[in-house]
Amino acid sequence: MHRRVVIIGAGPGGLAAAMLLALTGAQVTVLEKRSRVGGRTATLEIGGFRFDAGPTFFLYPRVLEEIFAACGWRLANEVELIRLDPLYRLVFEGGEHLRMYSDHQRLAAELGRLSPPVAQEFPRFLADNNAKLEAFRPILGSSFDGVRDLLTGPVLKALRHLRPHLSLDEDLSRYFSDPRIRLAFSFQSKYLGMSPYRCPSLFSILSFLEHGHGVFHPRGGCGAVTETMARLARAMGVAIRTDEAVRHIRFAERRAVEVRTDRSEYPLDALVINADFAKAMMTLVPDDLRRRWSDSQIARKKFSFSTFMMYLGIEGRVDQLDHHTIYLVGDYARNLAEVEAGRELPQSPSFYVQNACVTDPKQAPAGCSTLYVLVPVGHQSGHVDWLVEKTRFRALVLRSLEKLGIDNLEARIKVERIVTPADWERDFALYRGATFNLAHSLDQMLHRRPHNRFEDLDGVYLVGGGTHPGSGLPVIFESARITARLLANDLGLAAPWPEQAGAEAALPSLERSAS
Repeated sequence: MHRRVVIIGAGPGGLAAAMLLALTGAQVTVLEKRSRVGGRTATLEIGGFRFDAGPTFFLYPRVLEEIFAACGWRLANEVELIRLDPLYRLVFEGGEHLRMYSDHQRLAAELGRLSPPVAQEFPRFLADNNAKLEAFRPILGSSFDGVRDLLTGPVLKALRHLRPHLSLDEDLSRYFSDPRIRLAFSFQSKYLGMSPYRCPSLFSILSFLEHGHGVFHPRGGCGAVTETMARLARAMGVAIRTDEAVRHIRFAERRAVEVRTDRSEYPLDALVINADFAKAMMTLVPDDLRRRWSDSQIARKKFSFSTFMMYLGIEGRVDQLDHHTIYLVGDYARNLAEVEAGRELPQSPSFYVQNACVTDPKQAPAGCSTLYVLVPVGHQSGHVDWLVEKTRFRALVLRSLEKLGIDNLEARIKVERIVTPADWERDFALYRGATFNLAHSLDQMLHRRPHNRFEDLDGVYLVGGGTHPGSGLPVIFESARITARLLANDLGLAAPWPEQAGAEAALPSLERSAS
């Protein structure tokens, strides 16, 4: 008899886990409440315009390459990843700008134009962070169930690279004296929903992933990656049921034994939760079954900030904008302090714009463009009423976009969708609308994050940004690999994929057609 595994949520982590678990011979069913797969890594289609709902670029494809290889496919054959150069353009309030090139010599010259000493320090930054990433890779690929796991060889070897007393910005000051250059290598903490002035120094590896391994645009957007994963999972025998929300999990004592939807009941031997961790616990698991992660304990945890989103389909091209542009206000520290406090909206916001059509014109009808605009704002804390503020903040963001030289923007808008923190909470079931889940502070990492084999329940596993290793597509895929191996071992199933092995080594004997 096949072991029955149910996965709640068809986000990238859930789909990756489904692919791996299909290799074990388990009967895998994925239940997704929305009409298409991907979760926040899905495609929005509005009037002929295509947008990524959440992530807009792809970093460190190595992990997904290895997952595809284990399942018998080459990622490069299934998804076209376009390496961007420049990676993005930074625009500083006051007029200065930096283009961050993938070629390191060209980038060093560009950095030196703004701050001459940087050209000499940049190679040291790269070398140190390459060593840091290699030291932490085994940690990011291992489960952490308690303090004893901190005493393993890989963790002890990696300690010399960890400076817990330093923030990301403070760590970067060891290389770069110019605060603008430090921002160029630290704004990536926004990927975790954190300020670089509070984010742990470990996360300097985020910018190294960009400069050491590239920034990629998947042809068709990041949603095309999750659509491809769903297609391959189905080819492996996984049942993916969209428009089917889980309404109830039935427990026998502390063990999950069945999930129920509006359509059916699904008995199970193991349950994987790929939904937002806090929201799923509070809505699907009785509070008295949770010891460490009760409602009151979850409420005391730190959560990331949120985002105000504008998806704009506009008439005409915007060729003066790079594929990625980040606008940074002069008092960036104050801006992010306001965002983290969440008591009011920033009066002069920093923001990010993706202009995908300069690379991928088919994201919009002929002669048109898509603009994806992300503004960091506080998560839902009861201080901002988005029913009142939405229109005013929209107007402020449109005025801010004029600083990038986009003329007559409002008159050119053909389609528009806005997503506020309230929408993230209501429509995407994100606790407090915290787009990046639990904050990645040192007291909420490794064994202090919800465990991949969830510690409060039996037969329940977690995958995604709410568990170890954390947020961001590469580590979410790593969480899927950790979780799938734990589940397979617990059910006595073979896990026929290597742990952090090179994808190239696995391919020759496994490659097959996806047809």
